[in-house]
Amino acid sequence: MSDVKALSVEPDRLPPTGGNKWRDYERKAIEVRRFAGIGPSQRLDPFRLARLLNLRVINLADVGQLSDQSRECLAGSDNWSGGTSMPLPDGSRVIVINERQSPERQAATLMEEICHTLLGHTPSIISAGGNGGRSYDRAIEEEAYAVGAAALLPYQALSESLSRGDSIAKMAKHFGVTKSLVEYRIRVLGLWFTT
Repeated sequence: MSDVKALSVEPDRLPPTGGNKWRDYERKAIEVRRFAGIGPSQRLDPFRLARLLNLRVINLADVGQLSDQSRECLAGSDNWSGGTSMPLPDGSRVIVINERQSPERQAATLMEEICHTLLGHTPSIISAGGNGGRSYDRAIEEEAYAVGAAALLPYQALSESLSRGDSIAKMAKHFGVTKSLVEYRIRVLGLWFTT
């Protein structure tokens, strides 16, 4: 599965608001979940999905030839969660995850990195000189995060949970995500409620 494309799905599985962009993200997320072999209300395990896609996930601590100071700088940062290598000679890729972040945060990071790969995004270019940094394309980053978040917490399951009166904390626990990811999905889909 090298490319996630729009597909035909039942209307109640797509958000009625948010415009075509968010409906497209949801379609792509549904296809990811289909590939993973899970239904809309089941928890998606991004580590299992990575294995299915020949993506090797390692912790930052496992990266060799990185000084302790550099490792500490990355691991202690809220700004760095993970990254994906270019394709290796065997066709696989390596995704490096900041293991100091919560498992729920790691799930979102891993799904974003998986989606970058599935959506065929050109990897960022990392600058080694000067003050460092990397190239950044807002549209690409939004698409990868939005599709990954939708794969972790699909519209259909989210709207059903909200209809039952489930709390954000309960939804986050059930789907193995952070409360902020649940709030993000509610916000971008226009599904406001009070808990």
